[in-house]
Amino acid sequence: MSQMHEPTALSRCPSCEEPLESGDLFCGACGYDLSAVPPPPDDHPTIVMNGAPGAGPSGAVDWPSAAQTDSTATPAPVHVPGELPGIDSTGVPLSGHTGAGRPTAGHPAAGHRPAPSAVPTVAPPAAPPLAPPAAPPVAPIPAGDFELPAPAPAAAGAPLSVPHVTDLPADPADPRTAAPAAPAGTKLCVACRAGHVDTDGYCENCGHAQPRERDHVEQELDAVAAVSDRGLRHHRNEDAFAVSSAALPDGSPAVIAIVCDGVSSATRPDEASAAASAAANEVLLTALPRGTHPQQAMHEAIVAAAEAVNVLADRPGRAGEEAAHRAQNAPACTIVGAVVASGLLVIGWVGDSRAYWVPDDRTGPPARLTEDDSWAAQMVAAGLMNEAEAYADERAHAITGWLGADAYELEPHTASFKPDRPGVVVVCTDGLWNYAESPQEMARALPPDAAGRPLRSAQVLVGHALDGGGHDNVTVALLPFAVPQQGAGSAYKPA
Repeated sequence: MSQMHEPTALSRCPSCEEPLESGDLFCGACGYDLSAVPPPPDDHPTIVMNGAPGAGPSGAVDWPSAAQTDSTATPAPVHVPGELPGIDSTGVPLSGHTGAGRPTAGHPAAGHRPAPSAVPTVAPPAAPPLAPPAAPPVAPIPAGDFELPAPAPAAAGAPLSVPHVTDLPADPADPRTAAPAAPAGTKLCVACRAGHVDTDGYCENCGHAQPRERDHVEQELDAVAAVSDRGLRHHRNEDAFAVSSAALPDGSPAVIAIVCDGVSSATRPDEASAAASAAANEVLLTALPRGTHPQQAMHEAIVAAAEAVNVLADRPGRAGEEAAHRAQNAPACTIVGAVVASGLLVIGWVGDSRAYWVPDDRTGPPARLTEDDSWAAQMVAAGLMNEAEAYADERAHAITGWLGADAYELEPHTASFKPDRPGVVVVCTDGLWNYAESPQEMARALPPDAAGRPLRSAQVLVGHALDGGGHDNVTVALLPFAVPQQGAGSAYKPA
């Protein structure tokens, strides 16, 4: 074990402050007789921190109070070494001193140090009381272009120093610390709260990249809510959703939720998902009020979404190998949608985004309403693997159906359900169901009051995915489904 070095009982000469070594009987600089120095006390007085100084031992030095600034905030004058008589520890006169007491060239202190034997053995005079250390010399401000103006005198009774407003915590109610208002058409930086965001999405003051608008999106209508989040691993959010409501010809409401997941291996997947969700939602808002059956309207919406994604691959003025390569990696996404209208629940999808049914009475069984267009689903359907084996394979999430110019023949899936009890429809991307894959797991993650608080429940489900790792973008829409208790059973009508 290493040990700390213990200093000698007396480390400096009490006369000239020259450092001493263990065993010295005389100071090597001034010849002071060290045997006359009284031994140090056995204990040290207690130092009171952040309070009044404690009473020192008898005979202690009564230290004077430090000089303060006057009412004009001008510091008290200080002495520089040249104004004090004497020599330093090496025998050299203090710099700049011209008064009495300056040693001559023949003085021993100016040429050499006397041997200990040359020092008279008479008892030295008592050591003078120690004075408080002098303040360090203040260097004068050089004259010229960089000379600073003198501070303005403070008013009588004003504090000597006032913190700058930027040192105070931000308080929206305090005009001194409130963030400056951004000019029209610009945004304020979320990092420094001082600079404005340029057209490239960076702060003009600190250079901080601003979060994209799609990094976290929330929307709530009367009977539907959705939340989309970038997750913890992706650099952007490639999911998109659309929620809306329309009136059927009989005046009853129809509630719509569309969720799309961009294919990350394709080009511009964020644009694909945004275009698909917007196109599908627009078709449903047009077809349902005309009296089109919701299942037929869902089919038409998916076809329109596919056409909107196909358009993204068309780039006028490009041909040859570049166009062929782009066709192989065209923008692509998956889609899943739900419509609740007149006691009917209609689901449509292409890809591996899913829809779940969770009854309000959790004693009833939840259900998954979609089948993935994926490698794992094909293995299970062919009887080559069970579901656990298929989804444990690294190829499990390779999709076999999607929207895009390079997709195979488009085959929209649609299905109609007529639940006999109230519940909640969960429409989501794989960023959520990866952490709640089975219907039972989804039901456990969904709050019990989801039908009454759909937005809050969607936020909880997104948080469940982020707590699980957030490896992918996460998007979920919740549609409460209310029916009277005397419902006429259930029906399933696959397309």
